[in-house]
Amino acid sequence: MKRRTFLQAGLGTVAMATTISPVQAVEEHKMNIVLAADPFAVDLKDAVKEHLEKKGHTVLDVGAVKDKDVPYYDAAPAAAKLLQSGKAERAILFCGTGAGMCIVANKFKGVNAVCVESVFSAKMARAINDANAITLGAMIVAPWMAMAMVDAWLETKHTEGLDSFAGFLKDACAKVNALDTGQ
Repeated sequence: MKRRTFLQAGLGTVAMATTISPVQAVEEHKMNIVLAADPFAVDLKDAVKEHLEKKGHTVLDVGAVKDKDVPYYDAAPAAAKLLQSGKAERAILFCGTGAGMCIVANKFKGVNAVCVESVFSAKMARAINDANAITLGAMIVAPWMAMAMVDAWLETKHTEGLDSFAGFLKDACAKVNALDTGQ
């Protein structure tokens, strides 16, 4: 399928699928989620941590805290290793822009991190890329928006809303993962 056709056909469908709808009583899968922040993003990380804990998720916090600075290049590896080991199912990483954490996390085999800046991009990180990690920038995303982004990402399944492209997307993810040469 040509990329242009994919984008024209698929994103219209997905955009419609991401409209706000009434909350449905669906039992949410509780996960082990690792969080890591650098000093620029501790407040944003703390807000998301509280939100996740209220929803019943187990949160592992391996980055900076208010009285302990951990640079992004040390925090992201700690989180990535928990993903690799299976001790965490997902990772949410925070820094000033989200970019530094994303670059470092993607150095680790089996970690597929996407820097997200909207609810739509968070949802598509799962639906299209099957990302097991997202990164957010505290200079870009407000806490209320971060919580909506995290919820969309956690609640979306790979290929959701893109049924006609599911085979292509699953094959693409397998081919991208086969390129992974990290440790």
